[in-house]
Amino acid sequence: MNKLLLLIALSLSIVAQAAKSYDNPDTIVVARDGTGEFRTVDEAIEVCRAFMDYHKVIYIKKGTYKEKLIIPQWLQNIEFCGEDVNETVITYDDHANVKIVLGTASPRKQAMGTFRTYTLKIEANDITLKNLTIENNSARLGQAVALHTEGDRLVFINCRFIGHQDTIYTGMPYTRLFFKDCYICGTTDFIFGPSTAWFEDCTIESLVNSYITAASTPADATYGYIFNNCRLIAKADVDKVYLGRPWRDYGYSLFMNCDLGAHIRPEGWHHWEKQRENTARYMEYNNHGAGAQPQQRVAWSRQLTKKEALQITPAKVFVRQDNWNPMP
Repeated sequence: MNKLLLLIALSLSIVAQAAKSYDNPDTIVVARDGTGEFRTVDEAIEVCRAFMDYHKVIYIKKGTYKEKLIIPQWLQNIEFCGEDVNETVITYDDHANVKIVLGTASPRKQAMGTFRTYTLKIEANDITLKNLTIENNSARLGQAVALHTEGDRLVFINCRFIGHQDTIYTGMPYTRLFFKDCYICGTTDFIFGPSTAWFEDCTIESLVNSYITAASTPADATYGYIFNNCRLIAKADVDKVYLGRPWRDYGYSLFMNCDLGAHIRPEGWHHWEKQRENTARYMEYNNHGAGAQPQQRVAWSRQLTKKEALQITPAKVFVRQDNWNPMP
């Protein structure tokens, strides 16, 4: 027992010393081939100091990192930067029907469920991802989240988010997310949740006939999902895709200045439940392409006027006391 306690104490001491040595704004390098300080992203996360007041970069070299990651809420001001968006891949393969053991007194096996399936979960605020692929590469056996967010002021630049059903879950009401030059693909409801998120110059690819968004925006949240200057594409045999359906009554989604492919259904939107036609907030403005057919949209969606659209900017959408605006 004494030897065991000594080993535990020694291990804790080594971890504490390692964390202290990285308590600075220097860049940490992660490389699967051993050429960086760490071989896994999780190891690099572990040495970051809590509530850093400086910007720190975790640079991730090319490679496939099979890791199920959490960026905990006590971290902030970290940028995760990949060497190459196509060749720096963080991947895992959980899906909602994987059986796990729950409970201790009377342990039981049950399905994992949607919200445990993430590859990357961000609980922290002020986190940036650049040039990374985040993937859930499970078989199509149920919901399978690639990115799960809970933090505020999160930025994603030139990233790829790959999955099937439920690829991106923006999981916390009133949090603010900004996606720029990203690629997102999936099957059903593959961008879903209650957060306020702006997607700028992104490519959204539908892999099957289904629904792109499933916003669950709170009734008192002014904005939900906004797609601006985005391109909506699909696999060759996909030809019947809805822009969205409201996961909760007041789901908010807006597509403006977007190129909508021919796979977008003429009616555009689905109510999910009939009564949500009275509450869902579904809008478009100045879209183009074969899928932009405003005259055929469902009567309970809206086409904004130019004056209304000009009022919707990142600065206004994200305004709070902190005046956060991720757009340069």
